[in-house]
Amino acid sequence: MPTTPPFALLLDVDGPIASPVTRDVAPEIISLLLELAVSGIPVVFNTGRSDEFIKRQVMGPMIAAGMPENLKIHAICEKGATWFTFDSAGAGVVHVDHELAVPGHYADEIRDLVAADFEEHMFFDETKRAMVSVEQHIDAENSDYRRAQEHFDSAAMDAMVRRGLGVERLNVSQPDANEDISYRVDPTIISTDIESVELGKDLGARRTLELLAADGIVPAAWFTVGDSRTDYAMADWLAEHGHQVSHVDVRPGDGIPAGKPYPVLTAKDLGLGQDVIHDHAGLAFLRHWRAQVR
Repeated sequence: MPTTPPFALLLDVDGPIASPVTRDVAPEIISLLLELAVSGIPVVFNTGRSDEFIKRQVMGPMIAAGMPENLKIHAICEKGATWFTFDSAGAGVVHVDHELAVPGHYADEIRDLVAADFEEHMFFDETKRAMVSVEQHIDAENSDYRRAQEHFDSAAMDAMVRRGLGVERLNVSQPDANEDISYRVDPTIISTDIESVELGKDLGARRTLELLAADGIVPAAWFTVGDSRTDYAMADWLAEHGHQVSHVDVRPGDGIPAGKPYPVLTAKDLGLGQDVIHDHAGLAFLRHWRAQVR
């Protein structure tokens, strides 16, 4: 018979877990993640980050904090393009869906573009295996970065169009000769991801269910956690496939989408102020769930 924990956690990393300012994960968050996982609550990361980032900022601290030998954690990276499992001995094989990768020649052009015109505000993420990503330098002002990001995103879309590739960014679409859109330029508050339109947090949710099913785990309910509107796709996919789910939005200032068929929770539901966002809100919810498990 499958194991049926009362709930499982499907967590975006930037924002809810890692500080968008420092990119680090607070020791208490690491401790709470371990405590919940040891108590039988599945903890799965569903992120646009690379496997290298998760190994460095999440896996390493969890192992250093005393991860038990029999515990394993799944990480879905690059919005479903890559995934791996880690335990106290380290990371297992990193799986890559190469069919969902951005063409290498395009990645080379973007690397050169950043070096030539944008290196003051951002850097090219060399750890990505399928996506192309650029990220704000930690010492850059976010307001300056966001202005530069607009110009970068426009140049990234132009490079796609020159290569005959269909691309979209937010509400702007530029189809290819067949009227198809194959790629997406997806800006966040500290980065831009250039990716296949087949990638997304919904794909990460599907891969999560497959990995847990292989472990013999069928959670009774889910909490998905994110800091952007695209993170709602986790809860959308789970709800559409008959799972009980609640979504936690740790940065609701962008507006909560209307008409969702599941509860949407914010720090306000824990009695906290609107100024409690990002990893501070993530920490508060982890404390709340730890208390429930106890």
